[in-house]
Amino acid sequence: MIGTGVFTSLGFQLESLRSGFALLMLWVVGGVAAVCGALTYAELGSTIRRSGGEYTFLSHIYHPAAGFVSGWISATIGFAAPTALAAITFGTYLSSVFPVLPDRWLAVGLVLLLSVVHGRTHRTSGGFQRWSTTAKVALILAFVAAGLSIVAEPREVGVLPSADGVSSVFSAGFAVSLIFVSYSYSGWNAATYVTGELRDPRRTLPRALAAGTLLVMLLYVGLNYVFLRAAPVEEMAGRLEVGYIAARYIFGPVGADLMGITLALLLVSTVSAMVLAGPRVLHAIGEDYPTFRILSSVNARGTPGVAIFTQAAISLLFILTESFETILVFSGFTMGLNTFLAAGGVFLLRQRQASRQTSDQASGQASDQASGQTSGQASDQGSSRRPAVGGGSEADEPYRAWGYPVTPLAFLAVTGWTLAYILRDRPLEAGLGLGLIAVGLVIYAVTRTRDQTRA
Repeated sequence: MIGTGVFTSLGFQLESLRSGFALLMLWVVGGVAAVCGALTYAELGSTIRRSGGEYTFLSHIYHPAAGFVSGWISATIGFAAPTALAAITFGTYLSSVFPVLPDRWLAVGLVLLLSVVHGRTHRTSGGFQRWSTTAKVALILAFVAAGLSIVAEPREVGVLPSADGVSSVFSAGFAVSLIFVSYSYSGWNAATYVTGELRDPRRTLPRALAAGTLLVMLLYVGLNYVFLRAAPVEEMAGRLEVGYIAARYIFGPVGADLMGITLALLLVSTVSAMVLAGPRVLHAIGEDYPTFRILSSVNARGTPGVAIFTQAAISLLFILTESFETILVFSGFTMGLNTFLAAGGVFLLRQRQASRQTSDQASGQASDQASGQTSGQASDQGSSRRPAVGGGSEADEPYRAWGYPVTPLAFLAVTGWTLAYILRDRPLEAGLGLGLIAVGLVIYAVTRTRDQTRA
């Protein structure tokens, strides 16, 4: 999750909001919505135990066409474009400190290096991700601690609610800013893309998704509090490099260089996470559609190398042409629609499970009655203890989202409101997103026809 968004969004938010309470509430509201989405996804992932994220969920719950389009979006926008953006930002920050290093080729080198790391073994892949994520969190905590302890002239943030602050929360400026916040939280669902490779997803998925999202929310609130406490809002308003500005007031003249190196190190983990999760979507598509069977190939250690390097090639194309900038304008809408449909599917999934369980119980009762006519009461008692749908033991049962139905409804409310706002006030970006979905549907129809003809 932690990438460029949290280090650049505050400048845009300060153009319409100046209340410290409202600015911090942005990150709380966005974080709570992400946690609710994570809990919902944990139920989906532990019920539909296959890697692929929204591709797998939408295929199973709605229709294979919905899953295919979801995978098409994830492959072209959801992972490849943000990977390119984070890699270019990595190169830009590092080359600002060391001008002799070309930013574009630093970005290319990072994507290639991480693709090789994750394309070798699960052990290498998981170990690197744990190491890089730990380093990222430690660096952010160190920055927050410095901002709380060594700022020479701290600013008053005003974290307590006031009349102006509360009214700002319900303003149009808050609505616009929440779109940037939602982008900064994107990635909370990444663990569901490797569900099929997890041990005990019923236990590990909710812990990874919910705990990870809560931790990121705390880090985001802490970072933005430090930014507001360290630097004047007039100087940060409308600026991308709020991290540089705050670092200058915390560390002095060397702050900008230090922040550049720090952000570059943070972005290594960001790129690594997307290189790890994204190719699993391509791999799942390859398993389901003969036309793309090559994407399902795995190496001797079980790692989907072809899918990993296919996504890397798309990311490199974006890096070398900069066409990803146009795509990212509407990526929030298309990916938001993806997650909205997936989270809403939990209600359909539960309804189907309840119907199936009722049907099984009716069949079991009929079987018990028939069995009782020949085997007696002992057989009846044994039949009445048939396991519920989902497995014969508690460990096989799927995780149930905490707070259901409030948690999925809260996520749907925030996400749906954001999508409606983009449709109303950003029709061009929404239209491009819908156009991309239409292209995916056409490709699906052609692929299905071709595969059926071959069969």
